[in-house]
Amino acid sequence: MADKDPSPGHSMFGLNDDEPTRQIPDSTPTQGTTQSGAPQYVYVQQPPQPAAGGGKMLQWLVAALAVLAVVNLALLLVGRSQFNDFATKQADSINLLTRRMDSSDERYAQLRGQFQVTSEKLGLTQTELQRAHELAQQVQQQQQTAVKQLNQAIAQKASAQDVNKLQAESNEKIGGLSTDLQGTKQDLANTKSEFTNALTGTKGELNGAIARTHDELVQLAHKSDRDYFEFSLPRKKAQQKVGTVTVELEKTDTKRNVFSVNLSFDDKVTERSNKAVMEPLYFYMQGAPTALEMVVQKLGKDTISGYISAPKGFFPSAANVLQSRPGA
Repeated sequence: MADKDPSPGHSMFGLNDDEPTRQIPDSTPTQGTTQSGAPQYVYVQQPPQPAAGGGKMLQWLVAALAVLAVVNLALLLVGRSQFNDFATKQADSINLLTRRMDSSDERYAQLRGQFQVTSEKLGLTQTELQRAHELAQQVQQQQQTAVKQLNQAIAQKASAQDVNKLQAESNEKIGGLSTDLQGTKQDLANTKSEFTNALTGTKGELNGAIARTHDELVQLAHKSDRDYFEFSLPRKKAQQKVGTVTVELEKTDTKRNVFSVNLSFDDKVTERSNKAVMEPLYFYMQGAPTALEMVVQKLGKDTISGYISAPKGFFPSAANVLQSRPGA
């Protein structure tokens, strides 16, 4: 193709310059011509458009995750609260069992004196049993000796008078040993009976019934060989005298269902702390054949009420539950 002829006029107006190729910013192909006359296509890529509804879907997903997180947090808090309540109840139960075990240990220590007497009697019984065995062996030996002597006398053809005399002597010796043996058996029987009665009485004291209400206390007083005295302390530091015992309220804990009191008797003060409701509290007083028992039936804020059990007639001047209500 021939070159264009340059001329001053064309140079003046820029007609001699080559025309640059233009790009049209459109998404559709644009057709142009080059110097050779061939068509030329230029493609321009448009930016991607967001899908319709994508933003709303993302918002719903975020909201669902937020709701799920709130639900999980609420379930976690509820489960933690229930676990704490359960742990608290278990701890209270363990504390109550521990206090009851301590009370039982204390009660066994208080009954040690009674068992000491019984043990001494039991030792005496073992000695008497050994003596009974020795007497039985002596009786057996005497019988064997008597039979042997009789056989010898018969073999020697002794007179009937000698045989009768020898037999009478043997019977007398055997009879004396038999009497001693019978007396030993009777002593053993008496000691066994006393030992059984002591064990039965001790078992009855350890497994004694506890009255939960006033009516149950009246029924217990009718069928028991003890006296029962009710008391009620309406505030802190309140005192009430039961016979020769003074009960003073120190404090209460309604959440743990425990209380603390001071017991004054025999010219001394004994503090009993953190005792549970319906937990027997035992103590000994001078001159009392058995232990006294205190039970708190009801507990409130700075108030308790219950009863004290004492051996029959130990407080002769105090009105027991049957005397205070004769018609009960």
